[in-house]
Amino acid sequence: MTLKSIALASLLALPVSAFADWQLAGDDSSVNFVSVKKSTIAETHFFKSVSGAISDEGKAEVTIDLASVETNIPIRNERMQKMLFETAKFAEAKVSTSVDAAKLKALKPGQTMSVDADVAVSIHGESKTHKAKLQVTGLEGGNLLVTTSTPILLNAGDFKLLEGIEKLREVAGLDSISPMVPVTTNLVFEQK
Repeated sequence: MTLKSIALASLLALPVSAFADWQLAGDDSSVNFVSVKKSTIAETHFFKSVSGAISDEGKAEVTIDLASVETNIPIRNERMQKMLFETAKFAEAKVSTSVDAAKLKALKPGQTMSVDADVAVSIHGESKTHKAKLQVTGLEGGNLLVTTSTPILLNAGDFKLLEGIEKLREVAGLDSISPMVPVTTNLVFEQK
């Protein structure tokens, strides 16, 4: 059930069948991350556009449109798009995993299941597998809510994002921006 940051950040792409059992309800879902500047100032950000599915075979994938980053400061959004994510070259982040679709289908509304998952995260042309602790809750109509029980810690260095972080630090005149980025998810999948 490795829907982790099915999270952040976000990202290894597996094709998702058009006939997937569940489709991500993007408007009801969120992928959030925290940045820490000057060693002590933490700010929460999110992505406005996420999509994904869980196929009949149990392949789960979430795609994050990196240009949809929202920091609540327009110039910072633009700088993150251009300097950090380089969205002209790397438009998306992907999160994928394999899940036990039969267990998901068996969840009744209100019933929860804890899942330890290996989640492949692909950002900026680099991929890394992370451990994720997830909680899956059955919803009405066979729908699912997948949340991170604990944040997934991504190291920007694993995804060749340190140069971008340094550019952001310089242009903002900051002493530091942490390369460690906690990511959380709140994902609703609708059964089709």
